[in-house]
This record gives sequence, structure tokens and C-alpha cells, in this order.
Amino acid sequence: MEVENRTNNFLEEIIEADLAAGKYDSIITRFPPEPNGYLHLGHAKSLCINFGLALKYGGKTNLRYDDTNPTKEDVEYVDAIKEDIKWLGFQWAEERYASDYFDQLYEWAEQLIERGLAYVDDQTLEEMRANRGTVETPGTDSPWRNRSVEENLRLFREMKAGKYPDGAKVLRAKIDMAHPNMMFRDPILYRIKHAHHHRTGDKWCIYPMYDYTHGQCDSIEHITHSICTLEFDIHRPLYDWFIETLGIYPSHQYEFARLNLTYTLMSKRKLLELVEKGYVSGWDDPRMPTLCGVRRRGYTPEALKMFCEKIGVSKRDQLMDIGLLEYCVRQDLNERSNRYMVVSDDPIKVTLTNWEPGRVEWFEAPLNPAAPDGPKRRVPFTGELLIDRADFMEDAPKKYFRLRPGGEVRLKYTYIIKCEEVIKDASGKVVELKCTYDPSTHPASGQWRSVKGTIHWVSTAFAKEIECRLYDRLFTLEDMSQVPCDKDYKDFLNPESLVVRTGWAEPALLDDPADLAVQFERVGYFKKDPDSTPDHLVMNKTTQLKDSFKL
Repeated sequence: MEVENRTNNFLEEIIEADLAAGKYDSIITRFPPEPNGYLHLGHAKSLCINFGLALKYGGKTNLRYDDTNPTKEDVEYVDAIKEDIKWLGFQWAEERYASDYFDQLYEWAEQLIERGLAYVDDQTLEEMRANRGTVETPGTDSPWRNRSVEENLRLFREMKAGKYPDGAKVLRAKIDMAHPNMMFRDPILYRIKHAHHHRTGDKWCIYPMYDYTHGQCDSIEHITHSICTLEFDIHRPLYDWFIETLGIYPSHQYEFARLNLTYTLMSKRKLLELVEKGYVSGWDDPRMPTLCGVRRRGYTPEALKMFCEKIGVSKRDQLMDIGLLEYCVRQDLNERSNRYMVVSDDPIKVTLTNWEPGRVEWFEAPLNPAAPDGPKRRVPFTGELLIDRADFMEDAPKKYFRLRPGGEVRLKYTYIIKCEEVIKDASGKVVELKCTYDPSTHPASGQWRSVKGTIHWVSTAFAKEIECRLYDRLFTLEDMSQVPCDKDYKDFLNPESLVVRTGWAEPALLDDPADLAVQFERVGYFKKDPDSTPDHLVMNKTTQLKDSFKL
């Protein structure tokens, strides 16, 4: 993939300055997904940044699962995340889990208690929220804020031993209930959850919160540049507070703008709802923005990396045009995908009246015009053909260059034909065109006669019926972050996001050897779906051949 020349982004400038100053010998980044869902396009940007920076500067990237909420996590997601990362072409240095560090995190929590910097609170979550205050007003101290160190240690150890039910108590940091940054108003460090963990089993019934876990895990792994999305910038001071207070390795957090795409939603909670309520067929539905979904649709790792390179890295949120992503997909597939001819489910029959009955002629056509000397495919040509209905017009305007009564077109790779007669059914619908072909216009005849129109076709005798799933954008609202308060996001689901049609394909398509979307000539790009069987080929529309997007 060719990358345009560009100046360094702000993260590259930070890293280069750190290396030049001798702050680090090499950099270590990490990708820390929570295994409670499938990765989506927003994660692709984060993956490209974290792995890309490590590759550029000779460092490494750890994969670390933030598995601190056992009620929402599953091994299914753990495995799927690894598969998606490998599909994108990245390889992590170490596979780690926050649960690897539960013992160390617990030990640090006891240290905070012993130093008078943490306490067990018996308030309910509702009471804590009510007492937290607002940006303008300070919070109210918990009635249990001044428990003794000894009592807090006893209660915390009893929490760990399983003495109390879920929600009965929490461990909070004792910082400042009047702090202007509300993240510092005695944040929760541990909550009680009697739930089976996918790795630690039933060893723990208390689990650490994200803000208490993340920075310390980075520190344990000596992460030099902890890179996350912009909504975590208000968490950074607390991230630093825990590291400085505990006196451990000084990892540091940096934030970049998350990926927002038009007509796209990337909330895990809402995507899960779409799956569970059957609005889509699953996490890998080709309309979903998940990596397994776009992979099934036919998007390529190269296209996603090209897209992430083009949108760059910034500290300002912006809504990116999904047309740019589709452009990158077309740019990649145009160079590599094989070509085939497929006509739609309502074709018009073309009969060549001067063709010898029973005669079959085989034409060689390049699998990819970008490699004219590369592999070829054999295309059968007979006296009965099918063309797209859109390629014929009875009362055609002057600049219509496809087939019309008395008009000529070239059938792609083969002869020029002329429409001599139009056959209609009782309702007046065109069902057949009687045509003649000009034998002298064979591409290998040494003669050449130019016509303005070239159309695709398939031989009726050799045409293979296929299922075409035509996917469109899942939502009709351009900016899904702007759903009106009186509406639900599902009100903007696109009823035309999936249309199923029959197609008629040249036979070579069924034997295509590439695990890559192919181009239906003059139509668009399509990827073979896993639902396909030896007797039933299913093709997913990846993207249209052309659109109005311009760089």
C-alpha cells in the first residue's frame, strides 16, 4: 500500500522527542479491549495507531484484555478479538489480562487503606451519586469516610472473603469531595460482584474499577505511551494520581480523537441490542461496523489501513465521511480483484438470428485488466444470451449508447451486435431482442469497428443462478450522534439496508480461486458469503463501482 507523504502527527512528535531525550530506549504501546463485544471500525483506528507507532519506532505492542467485569465478558469475545487483530495483519508481543494482576492490584489497595487513602463505604450507588455534588457545588463526605485504618482493612478483607452481597459495600479512594475535577471525588476502586470469571473462576468476588486498574496495568507492563481516545482525557489526572501515589513505573496516557463515521453507530451497547433483538443477523452481519462484519462484506485489511492513514491522528473530534472508507475499499479492490460478468434478476433475452444453432465459442478474458498478461478466464458465447434490462431502451434519447432498436453495441470481449426486432409479452414488457452479430468484429479478427457502447452479458446455456445480497448503509441519519431526544436510534434503521436479488453469472465465477471480493463488471464489488454451498453461491455486495466521493 502506498502512503502519501505527510508530516508527523502529534503522537509521533511526542515519541520522537522522548526517544531523542533518552527518556526511553524503546517504546511499548498496548491495545486494551474489554472482552464484552466484537471489535469495530473505531478499534481499527486504535489498532493502526498503537501497532503502527510501535512498528515505526522499533517498539512493541501488548494485547491486554480489560477483563474486570465478569458479568459481561466471554471467551467468545476474547477469541474473536485475537482473530480480528491477526486479520488486520498485526501481531502482539505479549498477551496479557488485567486479571493477571488482580493480586497486585489488591495488595496496592490495602496499601492505600493503610496510608489512609482509601475507605470502605456502605452507601448505595444512588446515595453516592446524590452526594457527589455538581461541577458548581462540592460533594458531601460519606458518613463512613473517617473509618479507622483497622476497620477498613477488616471490612475490605471481608468483602474479598465473600461475606457481603453485591452492592453492599465498595472501596473508595479518599481524595477530595470538593475537587473541581469530579473524577477525584472519592472514586470507587472495588465493587462486590459474585460472578464467575472466565479466567480466575470463583477466586474473586470483588473486582477493580477501570480507573483503578488501567494505569497500574500499564505501569506493570512498563507501557511508555498509553494511547486512548479523547473521552478519557478527563481520566488522565486520576491515572497519574494512582501511579504517583503508589510510586510505581510512570506510564503516561495520551489521547486522540475517536473515529466517528457518517450513517454509522459504534456503541457496543447499541450494537449488542441490534444483535439480540434480531435487527441484524449477528455480530458479523455485513451491515455492522464490526471488523468481522466488514470482513464478511468484503472490506480488506489494506483498505482499512489506507483509510486510517488518510484520516490521520488528531485531538479534535470530527465526523468522517463513510464515502472515504468506501473509496479506499474500491482503490484496493480495483488493483487486485478478479472480474466477472453477472446480469440482474430481470434480464432480457438476446437471440442472435444469424448464429449457427448449437455453436459454442469460447473467449479468453483477463481475470484482472490491471494484469493483462496475467491469468485468464474462459467465457462461453452462444446464440442465446442474457443482458441487463437497464442496457436496453426502446425509446432512447440521443446520447443513450447502449442497445436500442436498430442500434449497435459491442458485447464485452466479443462481437458487435445490432438490434433488429423487439419482442414483447401480452402486457407490453420487452422479453426478447432479435439481433444479428457481425462476424468481422471478432476481437482477434484483425479488423476493428468502433461503437460507443459496450455492455456485459452471459450465455443463457451456461448462466449460473446466484444469490446477490445488496447491502446499503444501516442507518438513514447522517450523524448518529445527533438522534433527536424524542426519537430512538432504531427509528433511523434503513429498511433498504438489505435487498436480496437473483443474478445470472458466467460459469467461471463459481470457480474463483481468490479469497477476495470480485468485481461484477460495470456493477460493483461482491464477496462470497460463508452461507454459500456447492449448489448455491451467495455473494455480498461490498461497494458500488463508482460514486461521487472525491478526495
